[in-house]
Amino acid sequence: MVTTAGSAPTPGTILHLREHGFRVVATDVDPAAPGLYLADRGYLVPPGGSDAFLPRMRALCAREGAVAVVPLVDEELVRVGELAGDGVAVLLPRPDFVVGCLDKYALMQRLDEAGIGVPRTWLASEWPTGTADPPVGGFVVKPRSGRGSRGVVTVGSARGVARAVAESGYAADELIVQERVTGPEYTVSVVVWRDGGVQAVVPKEVVLKQGVTRYAVTRRDHGVVRACRAVQDALRADGPFNVQLCLDGLGRPRIFEINPRFSSTAALTAAAGVDEITGLLRQAVCEGPRLDDEWREGVAMVRRWTDEFLSEEQFTSHGLSPAPPGAAAVGGRSPIVPVRAR
Repeated sequence: MVTTAGSAPTPGTILHLREHGFRVVATDVDPAAPGLYLADRGYLVPPGGSDAFLPRMRALCAREGAVAVVPLVDEELVRVGELAGDGVAVLLPRPDFVVGCLDKYALMQRLDEAGIGVPRTWLASEWPTGTADPPVGGFVVKPRSGRGSRGVVTVGSARGVARAVAESGYAADELIVQERVTGPEYTVSVVVWRDGGVQAVVPKEVVLKQGVTRYAVTRRDHGVVRACRAVQDALRADGPFNVQLCLDGLGRPRIFEINPRFSSTAALTAAAGVDEITGLLRQAVCEGPRLDDEWREGVAMVRRWTDEFLSEEQFTSHGLSPAPPGAAAVGGRSPIVPVRAR
């Protein structure tokens, strides 16, 4: 079962897994999510933060005989992890690592205590407003929890920080202020499973980010690799995670976020030679082989829209439709009414 069927990279993940022989069930909150129609079966689910989410997922796993779940959005991670108690393999790090990463302030503290480089970070409620000399790159103000660059503001002065906090709509203790590191940005796939051994680390330099990474290139940087391995040594994810970092003026990695799940650039990791989702899925459900840390540098990803084609019978077989309720009939036919999650 693959969640978040409407996210930009998820339809490709669904098709990739099907090409490798897996039967894939997709879920999303939105009937217009394209991955719902490209999976073997698609279902609507409540939002990941709602009380109805876990019972719905548990019922769908039982109905479809799911042996594994690949969750791909932060709001679902803590709750979907409970499915492991039902004998379903959940392709996430261990629960304490997941919880620790979702609190960005607590994560920065833990990494700093472990001697792993991070930007200077404050809670907005504790930020020293009298800071006279802002860093060259200024500051980043962002929610203490969240994803996809939502609510992230870059400012160049102490006054700008105060204004960003006041205008954010968040309480001050729900925001963090970070020194902005201006060197090259990396998004890094760290491939680990339950034995704790790091199977591969694949750094990708971000060329353009718009919420998610749009363009990126695989790069070998031994300092980045060492920093990401140190995260596993210190915090014991024992599952796949994605490190986001920038290099400072001396070329040293400074980790500013960790996503405790597969990266949205997992397709680039696979294109470079490490198929992390398929590989860990096989290890989780059928004792598949470990992955080799052998991959190609200089593989560039260009994220784009693409079209897929299937028969009308396949398109309608899930009992769903992307057409909103009450949409006008097209060509004399009434659109399918979406089946809402109950």
